[in-house]
Amino acid sequence: MKAYLSRWVCLDFESNLCRAEEESRGAAQAGADLVVFPEAFLHGYTGFVDPGRARDTFARISQEHPRVGFAFGSFTEERRNRMTVWRAGREAARYDKVHLFGPNDEPAIWDPGDRYAAVKLDGWTVGLVNCNDVRFPEQARALRLEARCDALLAVAWWPWRRDHLWRTLLRARAIENGVWVMGCCVAAGETPGERFAGAGNHVFDPHGEPVRTSDDRTYVLDPARAGGLLVDPLETFRDITAVKVFE
Repeated sequence: MKAYLSRWVCLDFESNLCRAEEESRGAAQAGADLVVFPEAFLHGYTGFVDPGRARDTFARISQEHPRVGFAFGSFTEERRNRMTVWRAGREAARYDKVHLFGPNDEPAIWDPGDRYAAVKLDGWTVGLVNCNDVRFPEQARALRLEARCDALLAVAWWPWRRDHLWRTLLRARAIENGVWVMGCCVAAGETPGERFAGAGNHVFDPHGEPVRTSDDRTYVLDPARAGGLLVDPLETFRDITAVKVFE
């Protein structure tokens, strides 16, 4: 799978919509199988977005390139921070962020989701993860064990000063679950009052080794790299819920 992870700079809503169309077409024409934008890429934390116009744009883009999967990061809809994946003009999957980030007052902006989600794309089962979710290994483990995910796709609005945490958490989720992990983070926000320097994009194979990119955007997920896992949770996981505290 050839995945294109945008290095997105968030501007005003109208500019963002136009640029999303241009970048999506360019990535699809260059042979991407999956095109990804980061969390809140159309509006940041506080900007306004018209969900109807956003959805019309997503449908139009994906209809023009029906063989390509488009993960349009997330946007605000029904008071949810909603990830959305499109294929051939229709929404193929949605996921509402479960683990909201308290230090940024996210619970005052959004309501948390109540389920995890994955989507099937050309033989891959991809689990959907949003930013602060990567701090919760039980979500990644559930997607691996219950959905049998081959890969996790995490979108984020994560600060550059904590890139080391973002990178480490993504890598840990790859190693402990034996899955590919893709992390697409906003590069910057340039709207007045919300200037932001974002963390990097990172992709790790199921061994936790970084996948290199030739253009800082395109990553090739080669299944040949996934063999020979030392520990495969699908084979060795034991569901233990009992805890004994000795006094």
